[in-house]
Amino acid sequence: QVQLVESGGGSVQVGGSLRLSCDASRYTYSSWCMGWFRQAPGKEREWVGTVDRDGKTTYRDSVKGRFTISKDNAKNTLYLQMNSLKPEDTAMYYCAGSDWSNRCEFRRYWGQGTQVTVSS
Repeated sequence: QVQLVESGGGSVQVGGSLRLSCDASRYTYSSWCMGWFRQAPGKEREWVGTVDRDGKTTYRDSVKGRFTISKDNAKNTLYLQMNSLKPEDTAMYYCAGSDWSNRCEFRRYWGQGTQVTVSS
């Protein structure tokens, strides 16, 4: 049963922008920590960033200053604004919801992903 649904992926040129959305309306715990992950072909899935239940955001170093995570609690939607995109940002991007109310751990609640391709 899919509880998280990503959208907004696509193809963009280097330096461009995209905004990904994650519909969390069927994820019971959308007020808890949520995050974005990505997986490039032939590589392991990696963490991109999270927003905890207090609204604090954290990011991996390679996207700091370029990516912004936000959440609209009224719409039960998580966003990932990606600016100044680079070819190395090309990946399938996944939205995830935490298993716990008091920490960011992602095991059970994942979306199916949306593809982002950055070309030069």
